[in-house]
Amino acid sequence: MHESLTDKLNQLEQKFAAMGQDMASYLEGLLQADYLTYWDYIHLETLLSLQNPKTAYPDELIFVTYHQITELYFKLILHEIDQIAHAEPLTADFFVARMGRLNRYFTLLEESFSVMITGMERDQFLKFRMALLPSSGFQSVQFRQIEIVSTDFRNLLIAAPEEPAYISDLYEFMYWKLGATELATQQKTLTLRQFDQHNSSHLIRLAEDYQFKNVLHRYQKLEHDGQSTSELVTALREYDWRVNVRWKLAHLRSAVQYLHKQPEDIRATGGTNWQTYLPPRQQQIVFFPELWTEDELSNWGQSTSPPEPL
Repeated sequence: MHESLTDKLNQLEQKFAAMGQDMASYLEGLLQADYLTYWDYIHLETLLSLQNPKTAYPDELIFVTYHQITELYFKLILHEIDQIAHAEPLTADFFVARMGRLNRYFTLLEESFSVMITGMERDQFLKFRMALLPSSGFQSVQFRQIEIVSTDFRNLLIAAPEEPAYISDLYEFMYWKLGATELATQQKTLTLRQFDQHNSSHLIRLAEDYQFKNVLHRYQKLEHDGQSTSELVTALREYDWRVNVRWKLAHLRSAVQYLHKQPEDIRATGGTNWQTYLPPRQQQIVFFPELWTEDELSNWGQSTSPPEPL
């Protein structure tokens, strides 16, 4: 028997013995098992069964598939941030590499919005969207998770009290809640009430858990220890810009494409005040305020050009 194969068998025997398992039984199972196929590995049949339009309009398939793909990218983004949060020790090189992945994902997400902006017939969209009430992309809990694990919780608040408070008390001041109000009554939309009922407890726990390991906090620790680099600062600035300016502008362009109408704009499916909620210059949400100049912050959301290196 080849020496390398013998070595692998010895390693396997040690592994199974450490857990009180019989290696021969596992080898017999391997012998009996079928070869893995691509379609089984990615659960292709299940994956393709998950697109279930609510109407007969052909373009609704584009709409639901696009949103599912977006949520899968959000999953990858959260996966990378989880690694940043828990890496010990966290090095600048590791941090930069993960930020590069995050920026790549958001670049792809922004570019993919062309599928929404120009890839559907407006007349079809305006009809099938009525079957989707009151659901809304506003209810993407994964995007809310991305925001929470990227920065200090207070950077996501609007008009919150300055005195110390529990995260559970500050949750009502999350910036995006202001966009989820009925246009006529200024009451919480059903979309927001559904979202809060289903997700508030989880998001509050997540914010508490990431209070001292969010992306901003991890950067501040490296900076305090003198281990930050210009490459890391550049990557963090790009991430801030891509999430809070470019991505949201792409979403805004999509809304304008389908919902803008004179003399009065069409309501979003969730009843959200999209004209006020979506523009980055209105939100003024910045993950890493200390990495931007006063001039950059005062003009936040007004330029689509990439940020200049500091």
